[in-house]
Amino acid sequence: MQRKLLLALLAILLSPALPAQDSVEQSFDAWLLELRNQAGSLGISNTTLDAAFADVASPLERVLELDRSQPEFVQTFTGYMSNRMSDARIERGKHLLEEHRDLFARIQARYGVQPHYLVAFWALESNFGDYTGGFSVIRALATLAYDPRRADFFRDELLTALRIIDNGHIAADRMTGSWAGAMGQCQFMPSTFATYGTDGDGDGRVDIWNSLPDVFASAANFLSRSGWRGDERWGREVLLPDNFDFALAGTGVRKTVTEWNQLGIRRVDGTVLGNADMQASVIIPAGANGPAFLAYNNFRTTMVWNRSTFYAISVGHLADRFVGGGPIQHMPENEEQALARADVLEMQELLNTAGVDAGIPDGILGSQTREAVRNYQLLKGLPPDGYPTYELLVGMREEASTN
Repeated sequence: MQRKLLLALLAILLSPALPAQDSVEQSFDAWLLELRNQAGSLGISNTTLDAAFADVASPLERVLELDRSQPEFVQTFTGYMSNRMSDARIERGKHLLEEHRDLFARIQARYGVQPHYLVAFWALESNFGDYTGGFSVIRALATLAYDPRRADFFRDELLTALRIIDNGHIAADRMTGSWAGAMGQCQFMPSTFATYGTDGDGDGRVDIWNSLPDVFASAANFLSRSGWRGDERWGREVLLPDNFDFALAGTGVRKTVTEWNQLGIRRVDGTVLGNADMQASVIIPAGANGPAFLAYNNFRTTMVWNRSTFYAISVGHLADRFVGGGPIQHMPENEEQALARADVLEMQELLNTAGVDAGIPDGILGSQTREAVRNYQLLKGLPPDGYPTYELLVGMREEASTN
């Protein structure tokens, strides 16, 4: 298929869906009145509603722009990590661990979450509280709840945010966050706040914007109730044997440390793993030519917080660095060439043409596409790591041109 046609198809696929007809016919004012009436029927006071909606006159166009924007390139592991790891961030994290040592000790005693992990989440979510978002959470959520694409989800979040204000945790004009409604120094959505928010300083409110005891107690409560184990690490970088079966990589495969040890996996310094009953998965975020990690339960718990493999590795690795761990040993020497979304679309087309089912081409690098890449690699005698690289795409183009 011609590249121009691919780009045109990609533009169509990624263009925002048109609102449903009934949503178009209902003005924002009418919608807001309906929402306000619903909130009132749920027991939220008029005082709260007056304060919350005082400046909500229309949808925020910037929120809609951000919601509908799509990154041009698929982020690489090397690029992701380099943007989140810096000597300055690591040194600051070490300093803050020491500065708030007594607070972290109390949090750990109650929830069993080790301090260096809490600081890693804090660093990655808001740069230690420096960047919590400048949007009015109520205006942002009202915009997204009015927009029909994910209206039900954001309507529920908006109603929950109103309850948080009504319960006295934060004033409406101080409830700020990201364009999508994530709030405070740990970037909780309102529903997460309602479920896990914790009063860590005993003042009767949960203030994840300004109170560090509340921030860390809330984060630790979330992690603890999601399955965090305070006596285990997140994982470790490892060395894979030359004959490693890459079909065993990924979170879908779990074996004990003893079993991985028997398969020849070693610590990054070459020593044996030893024997343990801990369940672990092999993670290869940059493919067969990048680093490999043995990820334990706390890695999977981190993915309850954020479903990104890259994110989970960055939390664990940054936490390690805060307590004296070294850098990742086997990062690619050169940053991988990022795939544009049009490249992913083309790869999906080529996979389908080669008889490997990648589904309907959409330019999105999801699990079906990765599995198709793995099957294509098996077909061609390549290491079946399921990792789509630009070099693989070039080879697929060349093969298609000769057929």
